[in-house]
Amino acid sequence: MSVSQEFWDKKAEGYAESPIADEESYQRKLSETQVLLTPEMNILEFGCGTGTTAIKHAPYVKDILAIDIAQNMLEIGRTRAREAGVENVVFKRSTLTDLNAKSESLDAVLGLNVMHLVPNRKETLTDVARILKPGGIFVSSTVCLGSSYLRFVKLLAPIGKLLGLMPDLFILKQSEWVKEIVDAGFTIETQWHHGKNDISVFIIARKVTM
Repeated sequence: MSVSQEFWDKKAEGYAESPIADEESYQRKLSETQVLLTPEMNILEFGCGTGTTAIKHAPYVKDILAIDIAQNMLEIGRTRAREAGVENVVFKRSTLTDLNAKSESLDAVLGLNVMHLVPNRKETLTDVARILKPGGIFVSSTVCLGSSYLRFVKLLAPIGKLLGLMPDLFILKQSEWVKEIVDAGFTIETQWHHGKNDISVFIIARKVTM
């Protein structure tokens, strides 16, 4: 079990009980995503956590595959989906790389509050572009600490990870993140800040159609 997997497995119950920090921004992200969803869509959410967002999007699409590295998070997601009567969300323990989804097989991919935790970020973006159909959408909400005083948390990260107090955490600037998305073959359609000190950025990007 990786350090990050163990961290999130331990955090699952507390994470599930924690209120959404910025409800207004969360609802805006849901509505701006849902306006692009259609009943025939097959979508993927990686880093799905306890499945809250996947369950909320489920009525708008054909099906959702929700993956995460933490089994305890997924169990909570399954319970929540069952209690909500949602039957078109499948939860699976996997990384995006291990999933090895078929090329050009998905209409949308969601990576919410996860890309700053991914060690192989550029490779992950490449894989997102590969599995999306031409014109498919990639929705992300990402913490970008690179231009904030909070960037100095990187000095504490190795100790925090060693003690099991922090997962993998990578510091990036918003401009760097946007460039990586564009370089991976996307055009940015929506981009706005949210969170404390505007350190998070919500982006909807569309895969370029050749």
